Amino acid sequence: MIRSEFNTDDLPAEDRFDIWRHHVVRAPTPMDATSDRIVDFHVSQRDLHLDAARVWMMGLRALTLHRTPHLIKRSDPEAYNICLIRSGSLDRGWGGQEATYGPYDIHVNDSSRPFDLQAPGGKGLVMSVGVDIPKRMLSLPQRQADRMDGLRLSGREGIGALLGVFLTQLTENPRAYTASDGPRLALPLGDLVSALFAHTLEAEKTLVPESRTRSLLLRIRAFVHEHLHEPHLTPSTIAAAHHISVSYLHRLFQQDDITVSAWIRQQRLERTRRNLADPTLSEVPIHLIAARWGFSHPAAFSRAFRAAYGIAPRDYRHRFHGSEGRIE
Repeated sequence: MIRSEFNTDDLPAEDRFDIWRHHVVRAPTPMDATSDRIVDFHVSQRDLHLDAARVWMMGLRALTLHRTPHLIKRSDPEAYNICLIRSGSLDRGWGGQEATYGPYDIHVNDSSRPFDLQAPGGKGLVMSVGVDIPKRMLSLPQRQADRMDGLRLSGREGIGALLGVFLTQLTENPRAYTASDGPRLALPLGDLVSALFAHTLEAEKTLVPESRTRSLLLRIRAFVHEHLHEPHLTPSTIAAAHHISVSYLHRLFQQDDITVSAWIRQQRLERTRRNLADPTLSEVPIHLIAARWGFSHPAAFSRAFRAAYGIAPRDYRHRFHGSEGRIE
């Protein structure tokens, strides 16, 4: 697990803001920074990289961050930034809307949409934990997940509280984890974020007429995740398990511009990719890892993996821990 830390208090006072602004402009999700109280400006940050996700703890004061259309065009990692406020308050503006988030509020920022975040000066330090997670790591349709942008979620109870505890424990004691724990922790992290989003969307059913369809699709995706190891998982078996026709199942997936079979293959490939990066599985033959996730033909699996990630499974494993692996 890669860890990095940054604290403006470690820098000369006259350079702190300029160095931080330079830092965020060059980040994977670039933002501009302004402050009307440079003398009070403060940022402290700890980052932990779990596979493709980044978990962080941050303290802010007298700072405004701007995610502008220009910066989106320059670089968009297509990720969600989920932020839990632990103390203080944070103001957000987006699309003509404004909101203030206080202690134990969770909000979501979409890297593909403009927004401003302000930690006011003179009101104490804003402390928060959060995660930047690629949209592809979530197990629900992006079209639905995008509805979370700006919503106020609770970090005091339910799934929001579970996510908050998970993020807090990771960031407060990072030395308890090794570098190889990153990919292992990324999977439950993605599941927690997906569960929080799905729970929130389902709770809207009294307001949104099409919620039954969305809820059905979420249940279908959860069913697929539970049965990925079965090589005979097909649109027909999925439709039968949910008492719907195959044609209706295909229509449910059409809204996300992906076929049922392609989505199943995508999920299986993601699981095999994580297993190949896991050093505890370095002695397990590659064809057995593939079979564990429903790929019964090694050659077909190798072709699909290379097409998805631009590298052969054996070479991908070698990149992480030097094991040549086996495909027999």
